[in-house]
Amino acid sequence: MKSPLKIVLVGMPGSGKSTFGRQIAKQLNFTFIDLDQVIEKETGKKIREIFTLEGEGKFREYETFFLEKTLASEDGLVLSTGGGTPCFNDNMEVINQKGVSVYLDVSLEEINKRLLRDQTGKRPMFAGLDEGEITLKLKNLILQREFYYLKSKIILSGEDISTDHLLSALMGFFKN
Repeated sequence: MKSPLKIVLVGMPGSGKSTFGRQIAKQLNFTFIDLDQVIEKETGKKIREIFTLEGEGKFREYETFFLEKTLASEDGLVLSTGGGTPCFNDNMEVINQKGVSVYLDVSLEEINKRLLRDQTGKRPMFAGLDEGEITLKLKNLILQREFYYLKSKIILSGEDISTDHLLSALMGFFKN
């Protein structure tokens, strides 16, 4: 028996993984799951608390554990990962083994605009930083993470990524 489709969205913070994930899940009548929300619910702690009290290493352990648990589901789903998820503990390999990875490749300028508009304070990584510092941090993150993101099975680029773009890319992926 073939396992149900799991679409796993990867990309930078602010690339639209959660927003787009909800849209595509609704269109496909799949469950939408945000990995950070799973971690918070299961641990009873906010992501910021885990980083502060237990450190990034412990957060990455939780992240890998709940990623694997979520991808073991019997249901079709759309999963929005944290920006760093693919970059640790062989997570990108796990994602590609158990699902169809989709990299939302959005320009640095657009991500910067979105983060500033959406109150960066909600994102622990950018709390207390000014616009210039956010831009610098994003540039460094892209340099560190793009290697992993580019291992995705599907890459969607641009600021106007839509469910139609993804559905078309999925059809092309499954034809090949």
